[in-house]
Amino acid sequence: MSSLWTPGGEHQIPRDQPAAPVDPPAHGAPSGLDPEMEDAIAASLPDGVTLDDLSPEQVAQAEEMIHEMAAARERLLQAPAATVVANHAMGLFELAALHLSQETPNFSEAGLAIDAMAAVVDGLGDRLEDAGPTLREGLQQLRMTYVQLKQQSAE
Repeated sequence: MSSLWTPGGEHQIPRDQPAAPVDPPAHGAPSGLDPEMEDAIAASLPDGVTLDDLSPEQVAQAEEMIHEMAAARERLLQAPAATVVANHAMGLFELAALHLSQETPNFSEAGLAIDAMAAVVDGLGDRLEDAGPTLREGLQQLRMTYVQLKQQSAE
């Protein structure tokens, strides 16, 4: 089990079983990958690079990353959307607080993060469920801090 932190607390998210490792083919040999995996790896490569250009280790790494991304998507689908959105709103809170906490606060960047958080929190209201009150309080604290610091910098 892994967990996802939210303003409402820690939420346990079951993990899928890891994919079995695949023995990579010899360089230049047929990949032995199923066509969907070949397509997924090929789509992730930079322009001009083909599957044949990769070493067996690189193919195995790419395949493992694709499996990990698929598992992460599955875990994300298991979490309530309100929880995930609230977690992102807390990221915006942290971003704004970081810009405000600098020796010389970056009001432009902090303001954008505060406005983005407000768009989420105010726009979704009660749909954020249990995280709503905590996020509204955090947003209010950011706004007050922003105004206080702005006044101090003007003096």
